[in-house]
Amino acid sequence: MDTGSIVIVNLVQPTEKFWGVLQRLAPEGITLRGLNLSSFDDWVRGIVRGEAALDVVTMFVPLFRVERMFLDEQVGEVESYRQRFQRQVGMPVETFLGIGDDAGLIS
Repeated sequence: MDTGSIVIVNLVQPTEKFWGVLQRLAPEGITLRGLNLSSFDDWVRGIVRGEAALDVVTMFVPLFRVERMFLDEQVGEVESYRQRFQRQVGMPVETFLGIGDDAGLIS
């Protein structure tokens, strides 16, 4: 996984799941621009309605809290969170967040 990858991170102590853009992966931890996975649907609905009740945040997580990290990708017939975002909002999440080829983060 590289900088700019859209990922899902499972954390421990306490148990939490986050979705977002991996900004940095280092021996001391990860920096992620995202939100708690349980808030994803509310975030997308707010964007569709033009409300700004929730937004992504940039956070650092010490590596001892990271249990595992997955790329946000389609698995069989189950679409990824980025695909759900694009279907509901009508634009790629990378465009919405201002990342991509122009930002030099995602190819």
